[in-house]
Amino acid sequence: MKLLLVEDDALLAESLLALLRDHGHRVEHLPRGDAALARLADHEHSIDLVLLDLNLPGAGGLEVLEALRRHDRETPVLVLTARGAVEDRVRGLDLGADDYLAKPFALDELEARVRALLRRHARATRLTLGPLEFDATTLGFTIDGAPFPLPPREQRLLACLLRHAGEPVEKARLAEEAFGGEPLGDNAIEVYVHRLRKRLPTERLALRTVRGLGYLLETGP
Repeated sequence: MKLLLVEDDALLAESLLALLRDHGHRVEHLPRGDAALARLADHEHSIDLVLLDLNLPGAGGLEVLEALRRHDRETPVLVLTARGAVEDRVRGLDLGADDYLAKPFALDELEARVRALLRRHARATRLTLGPLEFDATTLGFTIDGAPFPLPPREQRLLACLLRHAGEPVEKARLAEEAFGGEPLGDNAIEVYVHRLRKRLPTERLALRTVRGLGYLLETGP
């Protein structure tokens, strides 16, 4: 799933980015409220969940939330803030926040809240291709209904390829969507593709290399 973290505390943002990416999410980070306003103004923003601080430079979090809810009532918003006043919490919920987490908080609790919100609001909870099925809320795969466990990086890679099943996905796009823009070289991606290809049932699913275009996941030998 694609998450937007709007947080100006650099150390906290770094911790949250590492946590959420380790759990398989793609995370975009913005440190300013005005940047978040611009990012979310597009009705086709493609964000699955927003983690939003209230005390932000450029524009406050409540302003960002209010602007988002004018055209988007569906995307879940988890408010993160050091403010403890009841009126701030009530104001955020009244404006359309789905949940509220006061700082400091345990990282495990944040991840649990994120999972709950994604389960409740997931736009497309399941993707399928032949015998392969991906549950976007649990981030788990099955083949013919049986669990298909994968190491985390190969799991992210397969999820990205499945979202684009039937079309080639170039290495730069894989690096951005599957690995959150981590500085991975072409050789590293080739290694993960090779490992994933060996795990797939090749008689029913094919992971092909399309010269000059990228990697293609499709059914068939």
